[in-house]
Amino acid sequence: MAVENAVQAEAGQDFIRDIVDADIAAKRHPFPVTRFPPEPNGYLHIGHAKSICLNFGIAQEFGGRCHLRFDDTNPAKEEQEYIDAIKRDVRWLGFDWGEHLYHASDYFEQLYGWAEHLVRAGKAYVDDQTHEEMRVNRGTLTEPGKNSPFRERTIEENLDLFRRMRAGEFPNGKRVLRAKIDMASGNINLRDPVLYRILNAPHPRTGTTWHIYPSYDFAHGQSDAIEHITHSICTLEFEDHRPLYDWFIENLPVPSRPRQYEFARLNLTHTILSKRVLTELVRQKHVDGWDDPRMPTLAGLQRRGVPPDALRTFVKRIGVAKANSTVDVAMFDFAIREVLNAAALRRLAVLRPLKVVIENYPEGQTEELDAVNHPDNPGAGARKIRFGREIFIEQEDFMENPPKKFFRLSPGAEVRLRYAYFITCREVIKNTAGEVVELRCTYDPATRGGNAPDGRKVKATMHWVGADAVTAEVRLYNPLFTSPEPDAGNFAAELNPNSREVLTGCKLEPALAADNAVDAMQFERQGYFCRDKDSAPGKPVFNRTVGLRDTWAKVSAVG
Repeated sequence: MAVENAVQAEAGQDFIRDIVDADIAAKRHPFPVTRFPPEPNGYLHIGHAKSICLNFGIAQEFGGRCHLRFDDTNPAKEEQEYIDAIKRDVRWLGFDWGEHLYHASDYFEQLYGWAEHLVRAGKAYVDDQTHEEMRVNRGTLTEPGKNSPFRERTIEENLDLFRRMRAGEFPNGKRVLRAKIDMASGNINLRDPVLYRILNAPHPRTGTTWHIYPSYDFAHGQSDAIEHITHSICTLEFEDHRPLYDWFIENLPVPSRPRQYEFARLNLTHTILSKRVLTELVRQKHVDGWDDPRMPTLAGLQRRGVPPDALRTFVKRIGVAKANSTVDVAMFDFAIREVLNAAALRRLAVLRPLKVVIENYPEGQTEELDAVNHPDNPGAGARKIRFGREIFIEQEDFMENPPKKFFRLSPGAEVRLRYAYFITCREVIKNTAGEVVELRCTYDPATRGGNAPDGRKVKATMHWVGADAVTAEVRLYNPLFTSPEPDAGNFAAELNPNSREVLTGCKLEPALAADNAVDAMQFERQGYFCRDKDSAPGKPVFNRTVGLRDTWAKVSAVG
């Protein structure tokens, strides 16, 4: 299926927006209050972008608000670096939470009070079983669990132990607080889930105040209730957690009653979005950090030059569904090209240069030619490029013994240089190894601007740069994994050894070196590229955002 057709096929009815619309029409809520609740233990990735666009988008469309809330309940894995990166990435994507920035840690005292409420109601108890004993006694999908031998402790004993847990009297893992629900439930999440565990670790925001921390399941729904969230939107893996979410809401004196709704998460070919795998990629140095352009993180996409408009467009097109599916990464690339084709200025760059000497062009002379900045946008203006006796073309644009349908430069062949002249190859210069290192050509002065007065035609127009070109490093990126469906359990075996190709000695027109903008530009006939943060004065570095067409799919299919 062509990408354009696939785009149309993926777009469908948004059932969550239908729910919100119906709730407002029925006056259940005057407006929606949603939230985006990341755990600050890693960088956001493209899957999070779908949730961000959905939650913030619904709030914008229906006149509501969206909160940014950090579910910071595990200080052992959370860092300020991640908090700062998440804020930066949400803003980069085009959204803002205004005054509504919250943390689950803001509610630790209230959550603890509600945990005591469950203990006093006989609906929670302190369990002394080891982690392994709890795992075994929890049962399986086909066998019920077994009650803990500590399940019938008295309310007084549970309160005493829980308060001593809070005071820091016990080592990590010694005890947990569990809800008393049903160890025989068909839903494993209702088999006395853990509410609090002992973790003697300082918290980035609360310091050493706490020695126990709430589980995600216990903190999440109650935080929603505290913030008066109306629609708690999460991904499909939390569907089986919804009965537990509702059980807490029903058994606690919470100030509001949010409802949870699930949608299918984003899955992309050639991509792994597991935070565990992404963390290991960084730790094992398979990539150069969270913002490596090969990473599916928002920081990586931004460094690669992906415009936020393209990401928002892509998310909108794939739609919001109830069933998991995998989207071809080519659809994402299509959205990137579509946005950049309309916005990116054009420049000339030769990535694998081959020197050309135009023998009948006067030595010591140069001239300036006009080159448009965008062929479809006259308002973008034009720039000057310098032409002279020595220029550079792409190595692949010349063949000494070309096949029948090779229309670019070859001995005796005439081609057009973009914005310049017709040239004809007269001689091939080789080194001692027999490699072509230079071409001797002639030009037709009457063809200035690219047209012949006598009406003769050429079959190829080639890009080039002049002798004043700036030398640069260019990094070409391909998918990080060779398999369309990489195995998260054995990801290292499926890493693409050609995911990054670094080219040095590339020749770029001077306008690229003079412009310090980070926005992507089109290198004509090459693709879209952006300046990398590794650039330094006199040593520009550019990353390929995306090619002009999907060449990787063809290469991998042949391989």
